[in-house]
Amino acid sequence: MATGLTILHIDTERGWRGGQRQVFWLCKELHALGHRSLLAARPDGVLAQRAAARGIEIVPCEPRFQFDPFTAAALRRRMRQDSVDIIHAHTGYTVAQAALAKRGTTAHMVISRRVDIQLRSNPATRWKYAAADRFIAISGAVAQSLTRSGIDSALIDIIPSGIDLSRRILPASSTRLAQLGVPHDAQLIVQVGQLVPAKDPLTFVRAIDIVRRVNPRVFGLLVGGGPLHGAVRAEISALDASGHVAAPGHCTDPDELLAAADVCTLTSQQEGLGSVLLDALSLGKPIVATAVGGIPETVPHDVCGLLADVHDHAQIAAHLATLLGDESTAVRMSRAARERSLQYSVAVTARRTAEVYQRLVGLPGT
Repeated sequence: MATGLTILHIDTERGWRGGQRQVFWLCKELHALGHRSLLAARPDGVLAQRAAARGIEIVPCEPRFQFDPFTAAALRRRMRQDSVDIIHAHTGYTVAQAALAKRGTTAHMVISRRVDIQLRSNPATRWKYAAADRFIAISGAVAQSLTRSGIDSALIDIIPSGIDLSRRILPASSTRLAQLGVPHDAQLIVQVGQLVPAKDPLTFVRAIDIVRRVNPRVFGLLVGGGPLHGAVRAEISALDASGHVAAPGHCTDPDELLAAADVCTLTSQQEGLGSVLLDALSLGKPIVATAVGGIPETVPHDVCGLLADVHDHAQIAAHLATLLGDESTAVRMSRAARERSLQYSVAVTARRTAEVYQRLVGLPGT
């Protein structure tokens, strides 16, 4: 095995979303490869607490604003103390802290990019992204957004997010589903995601409303909270669909609810990759999603799922009806989903990320 590296990861989100879960898994897998990970995070955040419980070293990091010089100085001192080889910014907010902290050190800087949105065109953004030595895009769509922003494509590695395939996830019990309003004999459609414009949850509600008119056993569960929660509930009420759609808000058991689904969906109008779809693949769930951003890379149409145009609730409803009414197609896509999930093992993600680090410092790969 090549000489182990010391990596300082930075992620100051307090919540526990797909990106934070990726950082957590990456740190664990890098350790298995012989590398040391330090995690700069907010001590009161879910990521820091879960990482600390698994023995990952936490560096308290609570910047008051993006270019906070005092936080950057503290990170720089820690980098020198621990001879950090790589500083890895995992969110757009932390790029500035990484760029400031690396000044005056020998560390190389890596940025992970998870959204297919072009970078802002202003001096501050150009300065902080110019400090990076490499970029990791989670999909080809994200890589294209970086190149459209002026980033040299030669500096970009495409490494999809990964999932922990060793997890054993049991479907939510009938009691739990009943608590959420799901009838015992329902054909269950589950979408996990924040209720924000980018995820377009209203399209989900409208699609379920169409399907339930021809299939009264259909029930749609929209798992997640966000600013559109009120609008979603208002739409459910306006369509008189409360017996077929529920939006319970944030749930602590999204994986178990996905595991209980007959079909999983993602109705995004903007998506870097769709990390929740990786969970659906690993659970062997056929998928209906929008053909946007990195989703077609994750879920090829008519292989492990069916894709629709953005905002096209009628097309999404038709795809749902197909999967719920054609058992042979659903079984074929379920098998294909499990097979495809093997490409997204977090162990592979970590190995490829470590290879990026090693090339930067001039070490051979593992």
